Amino acid sequence: MTQTAKALLVDDRRENLMALEAILQGLPVQSVAVESGEAALKQLLVDDFAVILLDAQMPDMDGFETATHIKRRERTRHVPIIFLTAADKDAQLALRGYAAGAVDYLTKPFDPWVLRAKVTVFVDLWVKTRQLAAQSDLVRERDLQWRHLTDAVDEATALLRADDDPSTRERAVELLEQARWGNTR
Repeated sequence: MTQTAKALLVDDRRENLMALEAILQGLPVQSVAVESGEAALKQLLVDDFAVILLDAQMPDMDGFETATHIKRRERTRHVPIIFLTAADKDAQLALRGYAAGAVDYLTKPFDPWVLRAKVTVFVDLWVKTRQLAAQSDLVRERDLQWRHLTDAVDEATALLRADDDPSTRERAVELLEQARWGNTR
């Protein structure tokens, strides 16, 4: 079962959200659009995201404050944030964005192909991270099976060394057969 990567789009203007959704269309990512920092924080409680596209300047809770909350949470601190802003190229705003935990800061108007490329990189990283986690789980499971098998062989070997009784040998053979077929313990 493959989970689809999601991008959280946060902007107080609906038309900007629609434009972002159009830019991301065709990428292997599901867009989830919200219109405030508060709504973004709530959405992050129920979904996992590959990347967050966050408007820097919004009423009430701005993007910088939203990013600060996101980076404080253990569950979301590693989600990459790309700030998007219509503000002029004020270096202080960009620095503030990076200080809040952004991986990038784009000033509108930006090249949609550049944004697509950046989102694609984070989606690919998200997918690879999940694949590695699944492989790690598989390795742990195999390691546990190997330990059970080794324990069964050790127990059977000890039984064979300890006694010449036919019932003991039968028990040792039974343990080895169970281990062979993965039915230990």
